[in-house]
Amino acid sequence: MAERYDFDLIVIGAGSGGVRLARMSAQRGARVAVVESRYLGGTCVNVGCVPKKLFVYGAHVSDDLEDAAGYGWHIPHDQVSFDWPTLVANKNAEIERLNGIYGRLLENAGVTIINGTAALHDANTVVVGDRSYTAGHITVATGSWPVVPDIPGKESILTSNEMFYLPQLPREAVIWGGGYIAVEFAGILAGLGVDTTLIYRGERFLRGFDDDIRTFLADEMTKKGIKLKFGVTIESVSSDNSHYSLALSDGSVMTTGLVMAATGRRALVDGLGLEQLGVELNQSGHVVVDEHFQTAVPSVTALGDVIGTPQLTPVALAQAMVLSRRLFGDGKGEMDYSFIPTAVFCQPNIGTVGLTEAEAREAGHSLRIFRSEFRPMKYTLSGRDERCLMKLVVDADTDRVIGAHMVGPDAGEITQGLAVAMKAGATKADFDSTLGIHPTSAEEFVTMREPVA
Repeated sequence: MAERYDFDLIVIGAGSGGVRLARMSAQRGARVAVVESRYLGGTCVNVGCVPKKLFVYGAHVSDDLEDAAGYGWHIPHDQVSFDWPTLVANKNAEIERLNGIYGRLLENAGVTIINGTAALHDANTVVVGDRSYTAGHITVATGSWPVVPDIPGKESILTSNEMFYLPQLPREAVIWGGGYIAVEFAGILAGLGVDTTLIYRGERFLRGFDDDIRTFLADEMTKKGIKLKFGVTIESVSSDNSHYSLALSDGSVMTTGLVMAATGRRALVDGLGLEQLGVELNQSGHVVVDEHFQTAVPSVTALGDVIGTPQLTPVALAQAMVLSRRLFGDGKGEMDYSFIPTAVFCQPNIGTVGLTEAEAREAGHSLRIFRSEFRPMKYTLSGRDERCLMKLVVDADTDRVIGAHMVGPDAGEITQGLAVAMKAGATKADFDSTLGIHPTSAEEFVTMREPVA
């Protein structure tokens, strides 16, 4: 890259994708800067995947304490207590540690870290505060931000961002939404003893997941005392000190101690000046790019949540590897979005990879469906009324497994291994010829012999 620029690459946003792109490009010899206005690590590290899962671990302890009696452990209820500020403080310390690691990774790779809010002045110039920086390439990796619907009283509604720093837990809470963030926080709050209601306008939550998974999880969450109100939405919120009154679309009114909206996220492009520069945004507000992350402006690329691809950290990391290779490597590399595994850390967990049954049928596949439902072994002694669901979607013509879905303990851990096999083209015969690990829940995926449909 010509020395007439300050840098070969400026990355706007130090989230998972931005940090990976900056590091990999610097290691390929590029002169790189990354601009960040908030915190290193982005949503995932600070107000997303990492703290969320730490909270899930904390919430699940209550189940483990209850289960202990079945294994001979006597834990008097009057000697058990939970302190929310301790969990938050320990979480904060871990996030600070990770922030430091991200900073050292960038510095050790030779990346210049610029703190502040960026805007594009022209196709090769980024302005931060009162300084301008030039680069041959600029990548927008600014991620996404929670959206709260524009209703009366919206200023009283929290998002996942604030939930991670909540000063104290309420007695009652309402979660508004039907995506993975909503069901995860409903499980967290309920596990920590909060009387929790989830409100969603659709007939079932987790749109886009396999229908069997959606129905099964609703039953399991209800068993845990979470109240599910489907087919209704919040029309307004009024507050009186720490109490909130919600007017619902069915004409009813309910009161609660906290309202959290998990009603979607938008691309975080405010103030960047993209459209003035000629970078296109689509109707949903995401940056428009081609398959190589190129925008309409030749020197500007974008990746991660801001372009509207699956909002998953590993997707952004993979995109960063491809883009770095294309910009500063051999110029090759393509993203493959097939068979992306994902987990939802609700309670019990969801793990899924490949097509849902509905997606497979819509795509014209002839199918064989295998499904198993059972009580996990751990709960046979504890007596917990929690069950596990496993499902395989198989193309009847090729015998290839094109979908695997699970609700149950450690679903994410189990699904990761299945994803490798399915990415490699495993057939149901391959699953059947694989020996199970006994006794585990995971072995059920290789012992389902008779199709149910």
